[in-house]
Amino acid sequence: MNAIQDKRARILAAGTEVMLLKGYNGTGVQEITQNAGVPKGSFYHYFESKEDFAIQALHYYYLPRLERFANALQADDASPRERILRFYRDLVGYFANQHEPTHQCFIGSLCHEKAGDSQPIGYAASAILNRSSELLANCLVEARDAGELPADQDPHALGAFIGAAWEGALLRMKVDRQIGPLRVFISQLERLLRP
Repeated sequence: MNAIQDKRARILAAGTEVMLLKGYNGTGVQEITQNAGVPKGSFYHYFESKEDFAIQALHYYYLPRLERFANALQADDASPRERILRFYRDLVGYFANQHEPTHQCFIGSLCHEKAGDSQPIGYAASAILNRSSELLANCLVEARDAGELPADQDPHALGAFIGAAWEGALLRMKVDRQIGPLRVFISQLERLLRP
C-alpha cells in the first residue's frame, strides 16, 4: 500500500470507528482527522464532504464483511441449509461471548440518521443490503434445489426476510443488552429452513 492509500485507509478506519460510536451527526471532521493523526486538510484531499466520507466508510466497513459472508455461504463442506445456519450460529456465538452483548450497526445507525436526508447515503446502504440479500438468496436457491426447502419457496423473498429479521434482532439485542433476541432469531431460522 502506498502512502496515499495508507493515509486514506487510516482516515477511513479512524472515522468509521468514531461514527460507529457517535453516529453521523455526533461526529465532526476534526474528530475524524484527530483520531487518524492527520491534518484536517487531508480529509478534504480524499473526501469531498462528510457525506462522501460516510458513503466510502460504508464500503470500507462492509465490503470485507460481504466477502466473508459470500465465502461462508459458498463453502463446499456442508449443505446449503447448514452453511446458512452455521454462519448465523457463529455470529450468535460471537455475541454470546461478550460480557454485555452490544452491537454498533453502522449501516442501521447511518440509515436511521441520514437515509431520509441523503439520497446518496441511502443508495449506498441499499446496495450493500441488496448484495447481502442476493448472496443469501443464491444459497437459498441451492438449498431449494437440493430439497432442503419447499419447491415453491421464493429464495429472494426469503433472503430479504432473513436479512431484515437479523437486523431487527441486532437492534433488539442492543436495546435489551442481552443475547435473547439472537437466540430467538436462530430458533426461528431453523424452523423456517425446514424442508
